[in-house]
Amino acid sequence: MTKKSVSTLSRTLRLLAASSLLSLAALAWAQQPAATVNWKDADIRQVVEAVSAVTGKNVILDPRVTGKVTLLSPTPLGPDAMYEAFLSILQVHGYVAIESDNLVKVVPDATARQLPTSIGPGGAYGPDDLTTQVVQLRNVGATQLVSLLRPLLPQYGHLVAHAGSNMLVISDRAANVARVVSIIRRIDQASDEDIEVVSLQHASAGEIVRIMTALTSAPRGDGASISTSLVADARTNSVLIGGDMNERLRLRTLIAHLDTPLEDGGETQVRYLRYADAEEMATKLQQNFTNQAQSPAGQAAASAGADEMSVWADTQTNALVINAPPKIMRSTMQIIDKLDIRRAQVLVEAIIVEVIIDKSKELGVSVAVEGSGSNSPIAVTNFPDFLAGIVQLGSASGGGVTDPSGLIGDGGTIGVGRITDDGVSFAAILSAVEGAADTNLISTPSIVTTDNEEATLNVGQDVPFVSGSFSNTGGAGAINPFQTINRETVGVKLAITPQINEGDSMVLDVSQEISSIAQSAQGAVDLIVNKRTIDTTVIVDDGEILVLGGLLEDVLRESDQRVPILGDIPLLGVLFRSRRTEKLKTNLMIFIRPTILRDATQTSFETNQKYNYIRDVQQGREGTDVQMMPGQVRPMLPPIEQYTKPKTPEEDQQ
Repeated sequence: MTKKSVSTLSRTLRLLAASSLLSLAALAWAQQPAATVNWKDADIRQVVEAVSAVTGKNVILDPRVTGKVTLLSPTPLGPDAMYEAFLSILQVHGYVAIESDNLVKVVPDATARQLPTSIGPGGAYGPDDLTTQVVQLRNVGATQLVSLLRPLLPQYGHLVAHAGSNMLVISDRAANVARVVSIIRRIDQASDEDIEVVSLQHASAGEIVRIMTALTSAPRGDGASISTSLVADARTNSVLIGGDMNERLRLRTLIAHLDTPLEDGGETQVRYLRYADAEEMATKLQQNFTNQAQSPAGQAAASAGADEMSVWADTQTNALVINAPPKIMRSTMQIIDKLDIRRAQVLVEAIIVEVIIDKSKELGVSVAVEGSGSNSPIAVTNFPDFLAGIVQLGSASGGGVTDPSGLIGDGGTIGVGRITDDGVSFAAILSAVEGAADTNLISTPSIVTTDNEEATLNVGQDVPFVSGSFSNTGGAGAINPFQTINRETVGVKLAITPQINEGDSMVLDVSQEISSIAQSAQGAVDLIVNKRTIDTTVIVDDGEILVLGGLLEDVLRESDQRVPILGDIPLLGVLFRSRRTEKLKTNLMIFIRPTILRDATQTSFETNQKYNYIRDVQQGREGTDVQMMPGQVRPMLPPIEQYTKPKTPEEDQQ
């Protein structure tokens, strides 16, 4: 036999001996009402067998239950005392005994709360039994106590709150559960906390709550948590105070001290406006509260003092003087805060492009014959403008040429004939005219206006038009004749109202008119004005170009005048015929480009750009002498920096 086998056999014999001794001790304890216990490094399984034999309980051991037990008892232990000692031994070694239907289950503490245990303090056999208890709270929230009580329970213990029923569920050994429940009962006491409503007569409830909250939010010197709460009711101008009675009394005293009328009139305030017009704002505010007081629901407003509200404007300082009760005063100030803001501006640039091509050709022959001494023509083929000149050339009374311009027109003119006072005068004139005109006009009017404000721009001339005439004819002839004249602006007119939408788009109400004086037409008694007008509403993005409209016109006019019968003769008919061809092509387009100026920086950028453009144009002519005035200097815009206000240190920091 080897040495190892001898050692194993020796340990086995010792275990059998110890088991025999425990069995004999258990048998002796079963026969005796009490006995002393002296265990030293005894196997826990053998201890369980001995306890089961003494108490008569059936014990089931979890396979994880192992270890050595030492128990020294100088006094005899009965079955009950023996079982309590056994429970204490299990607790020391991290095990727990759970009784169920005459069975005792010995399991590790970690899995104990997953097994059914007794519920309530009366179900526990001893202080070391595992038990579960449900505690109903009356005055304190269950969820608030979880963080406070959790450190008092071991790791295997269980503590959870049910907010719906305001209950705590505690699972642990009976002694510790009883201790935790005792602590809960001391905490769950009815307090003298209540909610008070303090009505204010002069001060604003919101302002009082802001001040008092800042005062009570400071940490307390004793480290205790802040238990008071303040809430403002704007509708009734009241302050709601919650918390301890002593704290409520202190806060109520402070509120009473603050709710006092001011010496300079607490119901009258002067509000200086930054952007809005004071006179216009005063009218709208007064009308708003007057309508509220007259509405069917205005009884409540009247009781709150809406009928006592008055607003008037001081135009010199652009300020509002408001006299109203506190509630109406607060509403008025809130409205002013929303309306008295800096509105964005819009730079609108209109681009007008007009290209006109006009071509005309004219070719014809005029023939006139005048009888001797009749001073009236006897035959005219065409070009009736030549008629008066021919008659005048042959006039006996005129004694010669009186108006030769009637015979000579534009272009090339060739004439033959015989002019005499006696006999027959005749004339034949060949006229050829060709004309061409090319016009290219680009106009870019621009204007800046505030959001939702209409702006107009007129660039042109006031042209007089005869609208009527009058002459008083009496016995002595015409007396005091006169004409009536109306003046009309001819040029470019731009009227626009922008509305900036959310984002970078805007709605534009545009009225654009372009007018010019046309060449006089045959039969017109006064000047003729060409007009092109656009009235529209468009949506365009910031900085984008949008076409508003235009005109593409292509006109061809052909005319042929001839003497009847003679003008139809082949070849020879050319002498009795006049032809005219005119071609007119017009291209007109109107574009618009709006730019949103949201702040002073963007406004300055656009202004500097336009200013420097004009200055660059002037600098292009710098150095050339003024004609006929040597030594004179051409006027020049100074650099824009001379007109720029220096920024303050606060603006530089921004």
